[in-house]
Amino acid sequence: MYHDEIRQHCLSKPHVTESLPFDDQTLVFKVGDKIFAVLSLDEPTLAVKASPDEVLFRLEHYPEARPPRYFDKRHWHFVHFETQTNENLLREWIDRSYNLIVESLPKKIRASLNL
Repeated sequence: MYHDEIRQHCLSKPHVTESLPFDDQTLVFKVGDKIFAVLSLDEPTLAVKASPDEVLFRLEHYPEARPPRYFDKRHWHFVHFETQTNENLLREWIDRSYNLIVESLPKKIRASLNL
């Protein structure tokens, strides 16, 4: 998948915003104030946010995934992929990360966003 396709897929989700908070080569996609994906524009990498259980599942079932540098079962982490990974797989992971983040938002915020 190309950067533009990944970007468009992330932005196709309801109430997603993008920003360049770190540098002008790293796009961050958020719902509310929660990040669900980070796309490096100067490298072919995409990082998606996952719960500890999701991280373990993804690393076990998807050899394309690169683990976080440090793993702690008490915290959410980013799982990294090459953007040349199968397009359907990348879309699935972006969707899953988005849904996990939406589910983690407080009910008040979800209601205000109509999610």
